[in-house]
Amino acid sequence: MKRIILLFFILLLFTGCMDTMNTPTKRVEEFLGKYQTMDKDVLSQLETILDKDKSLPKDIRDDYKALMQKQYQNLSYKIKNETVNGDTAVVDVEIEVFDYATTIEKAEKYRLEHVTEFKDNNDFIKYEVKEMQKVTDKAKYTISFDLEKINDYWKINTVNDSILTKIHGLYN
Repeated sequence: MKRIILLFFILLLFTGCMDTMNTPTKRVEEFLGKYQTMDKDVLSQLETILDKDKSLPKDIRDDYKALMQKQYQNLSYKIKNETVNGDTAVVDVEIEVFDYATTIEKAEKYRLEHVTEFKDNNDFIKYEVKEMQKVTDKAKYTISFDLEKINDYWKINTVNDSILTKIHGLYN
């Protein structure tokens, strides 16, 4: 009898925890947490993106990959608001990431002012990546995640380029 009661209690506890884990905010936290912990799916996605650019030499590719991994590990966020309307929801999040966008903008300006300094595009990309490696400044962005409840499970709708460029610190 004690075992049945204990089993019932464990199932009740587990089911109760599952319900509190199935909220729009928890789905967004889970999504961003995958970046922070460098989940295998996130790293696989990064590899796929880098593999598509065949023009990058391996050393530049590896340095850029390391920059993105540093970005992911240092990403921080605050949930600002959750609005639920039936089976749809919006979760507003403020993220803080390394400000690579400003550095890239400055590098482009430098390139225009020092055209003869770079033999080819790879020289410039090496310069740009070296400048990004020095970044310590952070930028804050607001992201609104749209979610939909499907079969009693909250799911983030499409993550667009705007969201990804903010996560990567590349948003202007």
